[in-house]
Amino acid sequence: MTKLHVLTPQNSQLIFIDQQPQMAFGVQSIDRQVLKNNVVGLAKAAKIFSIPTTITTVETESFSGNTFPELLAVYPENDILERTSMNSWDDQNVRDALAKNAANGHKKIVVSGLWTEVCNTTFALSCLNDTDYEIYMVVDASGGTTMDGHKYAIDRMVQVGVVPVTWQQVLLEWQRDWARKETYDAVTAVAKEHSGAYGMGIDYAITHVHGGAERVAHGKRIGPNPAAV
Repeated sequence: MTKLHVLTPQNSQLIFIDQQPQMAFGVQSIDRQVLKNNVVGLAKAAKIFSIPTTITTVETESFSGNTFPELLAVYPENDILERTSMNSWDDQNVRDALAKNAANGHKKIVVSGLWTEVCNTTFALSCLNDTDYEIYMVVDASGGTTMDGHKYAIDRMVQVGVVPVTWQQVLLEWQRDWARKETYDAVTAVAKEHSGAYGMGIDYAITHVHGGAERVAHGKRIGPNPAAV
């Protein structure tokens, strides 16, 4: 395994760490609605490509609250691995889930978690210390308590080999080639819903460049009807 190899469905797995409301309340490094949008977009991307996915939580009942329902809706079949430690690597169930996937070649671990400077950093450092896995930190599907907290946590992780990525970058790296028609429609559907201007551009290109149909039904377009002066 080498960082020169791009992310593929065959070499990747994904872990969501503490995507829970009480953790999100403390996030200041990214707009929290944007954060949730990106987390769910990443989850949908992973589902398209059958990426093995682990969801882990901390102190759900006593402090952090339930995992974002929009995330769980993507993975209704997944178990949720509950912890007490801020460091996910301290939990044997998490280690076992990642190891099971890594044994099948999925040694590039894509990480989305809260908070960047605590849960993400400690997990990344400990995991890298104990294994030959690679860590890809999704910086816009993670959040810190301050801009500095997020930035310097990413800087610290980069110094030891963690690779910073964005969720849309991961989506398109998994797709790689638009000739892969088996995932084309699903990928562009996720982009339309979650990728902001890029998704709007896809809609525009389909309807106004290629003459395709709009993707939603709606009422009649009425007018213009200029009012009398």
